[in-house]
Amino acid sequence: MMKVRSLFILVFLLIGILACQSTKNNFTDKKTNAQKFSIAIHGGAGDMKKEWMSDSLQEAYKAKLTEAIQAGHEILAKEGTAIEAVQAAINILEDSPLFNAGKGAVLNHLEKPELDASIMEGKTLNAGAVAGVSKIKNPIDLAIEVMNNSGHVMLAGAGAEQFAVEQGFELVPESYFITENRLKAVRAAKKSHSAVLSDEIINKMGTVGCVALDRYGNLAAGTSTGGINNKRYGRIGDSPIIGAGTYANNKTCAVSSTGAGEYYIRGTVAYDMSALMEYAGLSVQEAAEKVIHEKQPQLGGSGGLIAMDNKGRISMEFNTSGMFRASMDEEGNLEVKIFK
Repeated sequence: MMKVRSLFILVFLLIGILACQSTKNNFTDKKTNAQKFSIAIHGGAGDMKKEWMSDSLQEAYKAKLTEAIQAGHEILAKEGTAIEAVQAAINILEDSPLFNAGKGAVLNHLEKPELDASIMEGKTLNAGAVAGVSKIKNPIDLAIEVMNNSGHVMLAGAGAEQFAVEQGFELVPESYFITENRLKAVRAAKKSHSAVLSDEIINKMGTVGCVALDRYGNLAAGTSTGGINNKRYGRIGDSPIIGAGTYANNKTCAVSSTGAGEYYIRGTVAYDMSALMEYAGLSVQEAAEKVIHEKQPQLGGSGGLIAMDNKGRISMEFNTSGMFRASMDEEGNLEVKIFK
């Protein structure tokens, strides 16, 4: 009888030990998964050559890209959300006159700024966008406000700015965005009756974007731009359009596009990335290669994108000679590049 009782006690103890070990392993797995995070940014794609950019200008771009991605990475490392990381990174790029977003954005035919931005979170598919605003210092901030507090997805022009005032945003004068380089560019374009100034690389690109995966397993994507130099008629490109310039879905990926907006709209590039992954079973890299190197060229579109899947794997594809870009993983491994 004693032997039977001892055997029962031994079995009970073994079951308890195994259960504890299993719980510990499950906890460790969850903790490990929760710690995975990643971030990538772009500053626009276009046909560029090294000889068009001085060494000092290249270093200036790399320094600003590094500053922006490190700001987003720090938020993710401290268990901030992907949306917060995207916002922080894009804010820095919007505040730099190096890029075609926020301060220093290209100007329209009337020599005025018209800014666009969008944001999307992968968990809920919530999204927000603004188009044609000219008094919002950081358009990505207003896009987030539209997503969270407007009940709509996209607001444009004066209505978007009225909403901004109601939400406590401080408007800035249009002169805040205008730089000497951008004035020269738009005046030269008007003189030559061209949409862009062909001999100045800084006026060919500069749309900024960010994708991120946070510790909670949630994806987010955001994009901000000034559009096309010398644009007319209230032209709006792909950047503020959910599914064209920006898309995020936890099932698949987060995407921010940069390139020929008219073609990216027709190809619904950002959503196409997600659809190729969800329905065709492609990896994020395979989907990016198909969209950028096969589908867009067939339409006549040039440019690039950054994309991240729900495991933090990154693709940064472009069919031009260069794209300002950077990536950083949870271990702090940083890559910053301009040319192919």
